Amino acid sequence: MRKLLAELCLFAIPMISAAQSGPSSWANLTTLHPGEKIQIVETNSTRHSGTFESFSESSISIRDSRGEASIQRQDVKTVKLMENGHRMRNLLIGTGVGAGAGAGIAAAAWESHGYLRGKGTGAALGAGLGGLAGLIAGTLIPSHETIYRASAH
Repeated sequence: MRKLLAELCLFAIPMISAAQSGPSSWANLTTLHPGEKIQIVETNSTRHSGTFESFSESSISIRDSRGEASIQRQDVKTVKLMENGHRMRNLLIGTGVGAGAGAGIAAAAWESHGYLRGKGTGAALGAGLGGLAGLIAGTLIPSHETIYRASAH
């Protein structure tokens, strides 16, 4: 059991570190096309939602209900593409992975004797608990792609 937990931790480290590193290059904004829905969060936490217009080395332009606005690069904290909502996909993947992992771990650790007999019972219980944990984790995964994130100075 300890070996299995150690292996799970070793596999999780690259995934955690990959999730921690965000896009920090201003050049990533070249992937945006005029008219795409974006959200800009400034360093003072002001949010601007609208459609992407253009960007230069010094600023990014967005069109919202008040018209076109230009935000200086040094004031931009994050830029997110709002059209890539994958919340349901993340929820289903989290539930499936959690249920599979829970079933496997519980079946491996389950005693074949006692009040509830058989590893199948353990696998079913583990799948339910793991699926619930995966469901929660899947809803916490961000559903919008971060195109740019200012690096911490």
